[in-house]
Amino acid sequence: YRCCSSKPREWKPLEQRKCTDIPWLLLFILFNVGMLCICGFAIATGAASRLISGYDSYGNTCGQKNGKIPGIELSGRDHTSRKYVFFLDPCNIDVLGRKIKSVALCVSKCPDTELKTYEDLRNFSAVYGSDLCSYDVQPDTYSSHSNRATKCPTLPVHPSASLPVFHRCMPVDISCYARFAEAFITFVSDNSVVHRVIAGVMTSKEIIMGLCLLALVLSLILMVVIRYISVVLVWILTAVVVVGSIGGTGILWWLYVDHSKSVNATLPALELEVAKDNQKALLIYSIAATVFTVILLLLLFFMRKRVALTIALFHVAGKVFTHLPLLALQPFWTFLTLMLFWVYWITVLLFLGSAGSPVQNNQTGLVEFRMDGPLQYMVWYHAVGLVWISEFILACQQMTVAGAVVTYYFTRDKSQMPFTPIVSSVLRLMRYHLGTVVKGAFIITLVEIPRLILTYIHSQLKGRENACARCMLKACICCLWCLEKCLAYLNMNAYTATAINSTNFCTSARDAFFILVENALRVAAINSVGDFVLFLGKVLIVSCTAFAGILSLNYQREYTVWVLPLIIVCVFSFLVAHCFLSIFEIVVDVLFLCFAIDTKYNDGSPGREYYMDKALMEFVENTRKATERYGKVEAESREMKSMTGGTLT
Repeated sequence: YRCCSSKPREWKPLEQRKCTDIPWLLLFILFNVGMLCICGFAIATGAASRLISGYDSYGNTCGQKNGKIPGIELSGRDHTSRKYVFFLDPCNIDVLGRKIKSVALCVSKCPDTELKTYEDLRNFSAVYGSDLCSYDVQPDTYSSHSNRATKCPTLPVHPSASLPVFHRCMPVDISCYARFAEAFITFVSDNSVVHRVIAGVMTSKEIIMGLCLLALVLSLILMVVIRYISVVLVWILTAVVVVGSIGGTGILWWLYVDHSKSVNATLPALELEVAKDNQKALLIYSIAATVFTVILLLLLFFMRKRVALTIALFHVAGKVFTHLPLLALQPFWTFLTLMLFWVYWITVLLFLGSAGSPVQNNQTGLVEFRMDGPLQYMVWYHAVGLVWISEFILACQQMTVAGAVVTYYFTRDKSQMPFTPIVSSVLRLMRYHLGTVVKGAFIITLVEIPRLILTYIHSQLKGRENACARCMLKACICCLWCLEKCLAYLNMNAYTATAINSTNFCTSARDAFFILVENALRVAAINSVGDFVLFLGKVLIVSCTAFAGILSLNYQREYTVWVLPLIIVCVFSFLVAHCFLSIFEIVVDVLFLCFAIDTKYNDGSPGREYYMDKALMEFVENTRKATERYGKVEAESREMKSMTGGTLT
């Protein structure tokens, strides 16, 4: 964030507007043209058709007529009537290679019933005209062929169905997917546990979806509460979290005792195993909840005085949401945009995975598509695009919120505000400041990519490097993570400065940094208390969702393992709460920077009137007084100690 000039900044909020960081916008456009070229290359080389239609292990694309590949005997076949990919052993997955380790064939129909013998395979071929063995094996010789163990599917053949859009025959039996999970969970000694966990998720899928919807509703309700009853919100939230944590911990222990009594040797074997798994899970949850509750109560005890100071801050932020109700919808639009981009990115990545030239694997003799030479760097280019464009989308959300809140703060007559400040902020962003958010996102990308690379190296070298190297690698990852968080916070304030004064990223970052340094104590007080209260809000949403999940899953204790469903629900509820409350946190940060600029360049005199809300002034003044009182007590304490020491001497 190098300063572009030494001239003091003259702040003129909303008085002038000009384009910022145009060269960065042009660079970003060129980068996206490169991303589109990669997608076009993958489509032009036939990778898209191979991905959607599928291809067999001999380089033939299903559903079309294929050309001969030199050196591959079974290539160049007419598969116009064979539109589906069938794997001889679909449950044999290669986790490291990220692919199904099985011979693939093009067939005209997926087997919808279980085929137990080779005679069943022959009958299936005779009835439906779909040959499930290799192309060089005739259906009449299925039972007697010498290589039937490698050229025919593994028996029994489970019923399968074609995936939507992608023409792959995948087993409908969940036991196959349980074996997928066993490949990842290598530390589980009893594989039957994994089978029961996967079965529990499939059985509880309706409950999981309902609880995820409940987390979304609770987040919206909390936003409404922040808007309308912000004065009592802090104390209500604190009391509810305390009662909820203590009550939830007590209920968990009660359920553990209740399950312990219900576990007896008279139960059937399957129900007994499920009951024991639930008993162990409840014991772990109870201990974790007890430790968490104790830590939370200690934090509340030491933060009790500062919690009172957040009431005024939340009151002002609640006024912002009253005037700008569309702020609550920002997580939806951001999430939708990110999802659309990630779907596009993953699709192109899959295209690239099936792009390139057909090459015969020397070990298996089967065909693989590989990109050689400079073409392989397209994947790295595509990976950089994932990080940069994702950060750009998040930065656009921050700039949009900052622009709307700045308009609210620096408009003296609120009746003169635009009809939809959010839409006006989006239009200003698109017309003037896209280059600024591009530059800010690029700076985060420069830090995030090395951190992700080091994290990947650390995961690949786990157990191989010495203790010193492992410690240094973790230290580097931690330092990069801290740097990324600091830059993200400064970027947010730089966007606010740009929204206020329409300056470029470099100048805005410098001005925001100086303002924050001048108000370092206020920033520390607001961030610590505000973040803590928002953290309590996240805890409340997660606790309520988890509590509802425990009550719902308790009705299925006979055949459902709770571990994975409850973890999925808690993770999703936390993510939803984080998305919504992060908007409130951005509003608080923008309000404070506006207030700091307002108090620095205005004094209330004629011609230099304040823009601020009275409640915000009272909050900051109360924070300053509390800090001064604390400083006086510390000074008096040190003075008493020095006097006592002198007397004893």
